[in-house]
Amino acid sequence: MAEAHAAVAFQFTVTHEGIDVNVNHEALKAVFESSKRSWKKRWARFRNHFVTTTYPASPASWLAVVTVIIACLLAKIDPFCSGYFDQPADTYVAAVIFSTIAWLSVIFFLRCSLKMLLYYHAWIHEPRGKMTLKTKLWNGVLMLLCSKAPMLYSYQSALPNLRLPKLEDTMTRYLRSIRGLTTDEQYNRMSGLVSEFQNGIGKKLQRYLLLKWLFSSNYVSDWWEEYVYLRGRSPIMVNSNFYGLDAIHSKPTCIQAARAANMIIGLLKFRRTIERQQLKPLTLNKYVPLCSWQYERLFNTTRIPGPETDKLVHFKTSKHIVVYSGGCYYKVIIQHLDSNKILKPCELEKQLQGILDSDAQPAPGEECLAALTAGDRTPWAFAREKHFRSGVNRTSLDAIDKAAFFVTFDDAKPEYDKEDHNKLNSYARSCLHGNGYNRWFDKSVTFIVFKNGRVAINIEHSLADAPISAHMWEFTMAEDLLNLGYREDGHCKGESNKQLVAPVRLQWQIGEECEEAIQSSLHTATKLLNDVDLHLEMHGAFGKGFIKKCNVSPDAFIQMAMQLAYFRDAGKFNLTYEASMTRMYREGRTETVRPCTVESCDFVYAMDDPTKTDAERVDLLHKACEVHVKSYRDAMTGHGIDRHLFCLYVVSKYLEVDSPFLKEVLSEPWKLSTSQTPYQQTTLWDLSKHIDFVSAGGGFGPVSTLLCLYIN
Repeated sequence: MAEAHAAVAFQFTVTHEGIDVNVNHEALKAVFESSKRSWKKRWARFRNHFVTTTYPASPASWLAVVTVIIACLLAKIDPFCSGYFDQPADTYVAAVIFSTIAWLSVIFFLRCSLKMLLYYHAWIHEPRGKMTLKTKLWNGVLMLLCSKAPMLYSYQSALPNLRLPKLEDTMTRYLRSIRGLTTDEQYNRMSGLVSEFQNGIGKKLQRYLLLKWLFSSNYVSDWWEEYVYLRGRSPIMVNSNFYGLDAIHSKPTCIQAARAANMIIGLLKFRRTIERQQLKPLTLNKYVPLCSWQYERLFNTTRIPGPETDKLVHFKTSKHIVVYSGGCYYKVIIQHLDSNKILKPCELEKQLQGILDSDAQPAPGEECLAALTAGDRTPWAFAREKHFRSGVNRTSLDAIDKAAFFVTFDDAKPEYDKEDHNKLNSYARSCLHGNGYNRWFDKSVTFIVFKNGRVAINIEHSLADAPISAHMWEFTMAEDLLNLGYREDGHCKGESNKQLVAPVRLQWQIGEECEEAIQSSLHTATKLLNDVDLHLEMHGAFGKGFIKKCNVSPDAFIQMAMQLAYFRDAGKFNLTYEASMTRMYREGRTETVRPCTVESCDFVYAMDDPTKTDAERVDLLHKACEVHVKSYRDAMTGHGIDRHLFCLYVVSKYLEVDSPFLKEVLSEPWKLSTSQTPYQQTTLWDLSKHIDFVSAGGGFGPVSTLLCLYIN
């Protein structure tokens, strides 16, 4: 009870001599320091919010405006004709009020102007290196407005809303996208369905969707998150979550705890840059900002299962992580108690090494507990409600939910061997799904540390797309390999004599019924992961530099190569999915690009046609790539097909109206699903100088036959 006694800051007793007061000064000091840190955080949040709200102006500009107005008054120049004020005090108050209103009006004008400028997307369709006069003027004005260094969320309210395409435009683009996949008979039948929909129920659905567009910041994102991710009842392992790999050509240490400590500190530093808005927002063409909304929930977030739909719960802050090792769960404090500073890597290494050296045995049912997050969502929701509502189970589960992220120590020793591709395949499979119970798939970030010092991440997909986590991963590896580093013996740098809070073993009381639910989810997860074939290939014959020399887009080149490979393997074409970002708009996420076009089919046919010359094939390749690049840019700028159709389908379900066209379109299988992750989103390191630091990429589970995620 010593801790409880020390925690009491103020005590008193009543005796016959009076009241005896006993004040614990150390406890009061701790309370004061904690309150001070809390108010500092609140002030920092308020200040950051104020600065981002007034961008591209600054709080200092308000003082400048007030100073100018008061100076005019002192010089007996009345800038706003305030003859109504007789007393000097009233005149100065009026001056401050007028200055503030004028300042806010200018800010409103600047932000509206910036928003209108960001609606201009003609520049993205212009040939690289060539710029029209209109675009040059637009770029110059945009450069003036964005010259001040922005914070992470400075552009958020100034970003334009995602365009709502015209119904007839989407129908035209849809028919064009399926022409290469269909016979004349199939195409004519689908044209009839399109015409019936466009001239019938489609107009009504479009009007309702227009209302949503008018009253929402993004007419797609909330429905996309809810219906595509959170309402899915199948396992999120493989089907939703994705993974990212280590830099396979660079392994700075073989000490598991040391590598874990450095990388965890790197992740926490990235979290801090988000919290303080010190992370510079990403831009295209130097000055066109991308939406930063998805960064907000990257940490301190968990997905809570429900009977019909899950929900994302985000906590403003978290001072701990949860570590899974040897079948046991541990809560590790990541900050010093007497300050707001995170632990040093050497301090955290000591904490983690203690966990690895522990001979603790898991409680009954504890080792496979995370299988609940890997199985179907509805059984997990019922199990959570029934077995984790109170007691130690509730306390321990809260610790996981509220953790900054989840860390798992894996006993495997993955390596890359160019002579044995199975090693890399095994590495990737482990990162995608593990053994079905050693990853907490509900957490926003599961950080995986292998026995030999290799690392990886597993990301819950509903809260953010791959480019966000890729940015985080690049930053973390740069911190690990360039800034933090290791001693010659492989341990973390630095020394510390501070007394640390020992990791706390999480306690569980898992009954027989709960254990049956765990085993049922594990059976589902095991069946799913055993059905996954994952193969990674390292391609080193040429890169995007060579492709660009051929005057072809690297992305389009790869897409055409996959169309050719799939046709030669399957003997037919299939609907192909490629993700394109829409982050030039507020709260934008993704749009679908359909790489299988009439032009891509012509190119593929020509490659297997002996009557065609190489020159003709090259010409068809260029045409196919040009069409693909245009489709990709259309998707980026809000002129896609599939998100519009998806939202029309949601409206039809709300109105309880059946549409044969929408039902058929939304049920079409994507046999080939592809994606890409941009690299070099951080400026912390030079890719040309540190090529060995490049991650081996990542991926997510197959939707049907094949999935390929590649680095561009």
